[in-house]
Amino acid sequence: MKKTWWKEAVVYQIYTRSFKDISGDGVGDLNGVTEKLDYLQELGIDIIWLCPMYKSPNVDNGYDVSDYRGIMDEMGTMDDFDHMLEQIHARGMKLILDLVLNHTSDQHPWFLESKSSKDNPKRDWYIWRDKPTNWESIFGGPAWTFDPKTNQYYLHLYTKNQVDLNWENPEVRHELYDMIRWWIEKGVDGFRVDAINHLKKDFTDMPNPEGRNYVPAWEKMTNVEGIQDFLEELRDEVFSKYDIVTVGEANSVKAHELAEWISEDEGKFNMIFHLEAHENWNPELDADYNVMTLKKVLDRWQKSAHGIAWNSLYLENHDRPRTVSTWGDDKHYWRESATALACMYFFMQGTPFIYQGQEIGMTNAPFDDIKMYRDVETKNLYRYNRLNGVSHEEIMQMIKKNSRDHARTPMQWHSGKNAGFTAGEPWISLNPNYQWLNVEAQEKDEQSILSFYKKMIALRKGNECLLYGSTELAETDCPDVYAYIREFKNLRILVVSHLDKDGCYWSLREKGKLLLSNYTVFKDKKLQPYEARVYLLE
Repeated sequence: MKKTWWKEAVVYQIYTRSFKDISGDGVGDLNGVTEKLDYLQELGIDIIWLCPMYKSPNVDNGYDVSDYRGIMDEMGTMDDFDHMLEQIHARGMKLILDLVLNHTSDQHPWFLESKSSKDNPKRDWYIWRDKPTNWESIFGGPAWTFDPKTNQYYLHLYTKNQVDLNWENPEVRHELYDMIRWWIEKGVDGFRVDAINHLKKDFTDMPNPEGRNYVPAWEKMTNVEGIQDFLEELRDEVFSKYDIVTVGEANSVKAHELAEWISEDEGKFNMIFHLEAHENWNPELDADYNVMTLKKVLDRWQKSAHGIAWNSLYLENHDRPRTVSTWGDDKHYWRESATALACMYFFMQGTPFIYQGQEIGMTNAPFDDIKMYRDVETKNLYRYNRLNGVSHEEIMQMIKKNSRDHARTPMQWHSGKNAGFTAGEPWISLNPNYQWLNVEAQEKDEQSILSFYKKMIALRKGNECLLYGSTELAETDCPDVYAYIREFKNLRILVVSHLDKDGCYWSLREKGKLLLSNYTVFKDKKLQPYEARVYLLE
């Protein structure tokens, strides 16, 4: 296994519009990121991943790009970007950008040309058909929209304002490659590549025995045979020529498929984000079942990658609700469950990602009114379910658990006005618990979640075993305990995370020195609710 800088790094994801607003318009901006770089440096962050800040009409908060080489008006100017990048590098940190290659905004000049006439040179830059397939879009509703001017349909796997690029056209691919090189030459250190497993499509209808208007078509638009040819060209033409890090969002990839995606011999990316762990967690079932399932999934990824590839490690991102509210207990064991979950994932082999606010245990927002939500996916979910006869109460129950907006409420810096996020009116409401749950309060508390994250980061960086060691599950006789041993050369480190509110009888089977814990008082042979410990074994 090759040693390299991005394997030894800790990444912090910033959802820019919710991080820090300097201009006072209620939307986070690049100057806000610059202002908080010292905070991130003190936390121990090495790489910042910035969600889209390109020009955009913001139908999907920047994931609908109208100019890949311009900065969104609300977020500042290219000068602001250059200054931010300079300050990031001055602190010894690196920057990766979100890269949206599957689709553009319907306001992008390329699409405006493409839709202007059937014989426009850019007509084939997007996907047009006389007769659409019966696919449902990922955000609900039809995946094709009719254009009356040219009497054809265009494809959009997400909203109708996010139009899929035609990757079969080499002109499209090479224009995108030029754009990527342009950002690298500016000094960007890598990319998280959005929705990358959708580039290839199989344009056939789905079976429709229920007679639905539109049919979910995941297998027709995800990991379709031939996609690896596109990804190989992207790697060879661009990524491989620079010392950068690349992370692909490839939700549906399973552990047994990782070699062609991320192996050091044939992989197209350095890491990918998969969804297998999140898909298998069922909040309706007890902790024993969920933790045992989680162990099977994550251990499979650890074993499959060891020696040939590298994992991304994450709990949260901008598309997931807050983990302390879904996998943990944000009412009775908020601090304990947030730190136990953190300890569970952070010390596996791979590069850990922290999503903004995760390091202080930010929770799901108590938004009861659909009008409080801003996410286009959430709004579509509500609209299409209501049209299909689902009750308002049922839909709101789903939304209050799973909306992406739970991860997008403003960062909670202190207990003052608007949590210190903005002097203006925030683009989305704050979580009212900011009055006690905030950075300022936790910076002063040695037992806070923030302090625990700082200790985890320092421990990981100071120990080669936690970077490059093997990972083996450890038996504890407790099904709701996730325990594993990292081993490297002559070192062995045991990581134990109890992921339930009930106590668990357990004893350390080998002698060990305690390196980290989220409790200060211990019970003999018993793990307390959501207790986490890390031992150096003798």
